[in-house]
Amino acid sequence: MRLGHLGYAITAHRAQGITVDASHVVVSESTTRENLYVAMTRGRDHNHAYVITSDADDNHGTPDGHDVPTAREVLTGVLANVGAELSATQTIKAEQEAWGGIRQLAAELDTLAAAAQRDRWARLLTTCGLTDEQRDDVLASEAYGTVAAELRRAEANGHDVDRILPVAVNRYGLGDADDVAAVLRHRLRLATSDAASGRSRRPVRLIAGLIPEPIGPMAPDMRQAIDERKAQIERRAKTLAQAAVRSRESWIQQIGDPPPIDRLQWLRGVVTIAAYRDRYGITSRDPLGGQPADDNQRLDRARADGALRRATEISTRLMSGVGRGGQGLGI
Repeated sequence: MRLGHLGYAITAHRAQGITVDASHVVVSESTTRENLYVAMTRGRDHNHAYVITSDADDNHGTPDGHDVPTAREVLTGVLANVGAELSATQTIKAEQEAWGGIRQLAAELDTLAAAAQRDRWARLLTTCGLTDEQRDDVLASEAYGTVAAELRRAEANGHDVDRILPVAVNRYGLGDADDVAAVLRHRLRLATSDAASGRSRRPVRLIAGLIPEPIGPMAPDMRQAIDERKAQIERRAKTLAQAAVRSRESWIQQIGDPPPIDRLQWLRGVVTIAAYRDRYGITSRDPLGGQPADDNQRLDRARADGALRRATEISTRLMSGVGRGGQGLGI
């Protein structure tokens, strides 16, 4: 019978080259994938990982108001946490990937849209029922950017902002508002959630099915710059979606197989999901990853979730047709 020996608090660096009967590894969000690999390959018979999902407070409880990640989400982040030094070629490729990704392109689009539409929103704020002082406060507020983004989102979703903004202003009055811009942003979101609040027959204008497209009058050079970012985002999302389908990535397998009918509609849904994953750095096998980190991501996730449901339903109809002897496929 072989006797075991205990080793205490050995780091992954020191464990390189050591083999033991059983390895017990503590994994946190700061663990790199290289260290995890070393630590989880030391045991001959067993390798166990104990994942820290949150830091305890002084009372050893979960901090209030903090969304605790799951063990899977922590491990997914660890696998994306590269600790090894990159070569020059790898560094260049990583930089190109970052600057050409949808996260960066969407941020550039937001900046361009804010500048291109500022005069238009200022005129609308002047005529919607605000006093001159309130209008100036909105334009100077740190929350103005969120108001502009909410107006852009409403318009891209087919709402008539010329009708919705006065409704938001006059809903309950603004006399006692400490931050008029923050109040308007909240009311705009409430107004656009109501289908009867000015929704028109205008088509929805979402880039890659996800990102509100800046529309309306603007300077030609701004329009050109925005259209360039739009084309880059859509091209990137389509390329990522097609690559995921070809390689049968795990998140694609959660949706189902590409159908021979309704294939374009199915692919549009996959493109939207790919855009969402790229924008928010999601690498898990779950198509939409963990819980959203903020309000903007929650809104985007709702769009991506709708695309996921539609794509899954199409794949499910395909499987149902196969189960009925192919009737649903026209064969």
